[in-house]
Amino acid sequence: MASMQALVKPAPAPGAELQSVRVPDLAAHDALVRVRIASICGTDLHIYEWDEWSRRRLRPPLTFGHEFCGVVEKVGAEVEAVKAGDYVSAEMHVPCGHCLQCRTGQAHICANVRILGVDADGCFAEFVRVPAANIVKLDGAIAPEYGAILDPLGNAVHTVLAGEIAARSVAIVGCGPIGLMAIAVCRACGAGPIFALEPNPRRRAMAQALRADHVLDSRQAGAVEEIAAASEGGGVDVALEFSGHADGVRAALRVARAGGRVSLLGIPARAVELDLANELILKGLVVQGIHGRRMFETWHQMLSLLRQRKLELDPLFTDRLPLAEFAGAMARLQRGDAAKILLFPNGGI
Repeated sequence: MASMQALVKPAPAPGAELQSVRVPDLAAHDALVRVRIASICGTDLHIYEWDEWSRRRLRPPLTFGHEFCGVVEKVGAEVEAVKAGDYVSAEMHVPCGHCLQCRTGQAHICANVRILGVDADGCFAEFVRVPAANIVKLDGAIAPEYGAILDPLGNAVHTVLAGEIAARSVAIVGCGPIGLMAIAVCRACGAGPIFALEPNPRRRAMAQALRADHVLDSRQAGAVEEIAAASEGGGVDVALEFSGHADGVRAALRVARAGGRVSLLGIPARAVELDLANELILKGLVVQGIHGRRMFETWHQMLSLLRQRKLELDPLFTDRLPLAEFAGAMARLQRGDAAKILLFPNGGI
């Protein structure tokens, strides 16, 4: 077990390589996990393409990937809560534990956070090393496919449950994987009606499969006005923005009723110009920035939903591939004709 296969960003340039690398050594508080399934995130696509954000943030060589589930292979000498054989996933944001945010219950926005798969080696490999404190144990009620997407599902759960949601009308702006997950979470938590705004026809079809009540093309003239007309109070109670596109952010503010909630998870690539007077202040909106998952409140919430079989996410899984076929997977994601692609570093598809 001296070496393993890993998907590596070898140099500051587009692309990636499957390489033989050393299996990580463990410190006293680490766990080594044999990866069963890893899932490709939009962040991984940015890293693969080597966009502006990646150029600023990453320091290759690096094994990337941060969504996975697997089985603990071994643990460090001082680890007690986790043992070999445990079926697990992990929170891949590693907070410092010392900043103001960490010490006041806001570790998910730690000022010094390190992300495994971004700032240190991640899970696109046969094995991944994770601080044992970040390990989340799973049980047999949670299928491995679902165990591999808990990171983005946590983003959806955090966004949806950042305010009251039961019996509230909701607009989902942007139906990428997390927006699609949010439809299922809203449905599970008793929201409705649920409107979905998305320009990609394949993703609109997925939104319908996940039982959004109304699915609209966001490029269609009058789509926002149509939602407002179909909602009590001239708009939805809650607007959840996942696209990060400037038009999506503005649409979320416009579609929310006066006094409503707008929660923003999508990250714009550049500054967004807004009509703050008419779109926010005079409407009395509550606007929230949402980042990551609350540690570990969000994890308990989503695991509870999964154990109760409240979430049906199977339509999201468009491909199951060996790790070696990563290039084809990235190409599908670049074309926008896939949602969650699952990679199997150790076989067993």
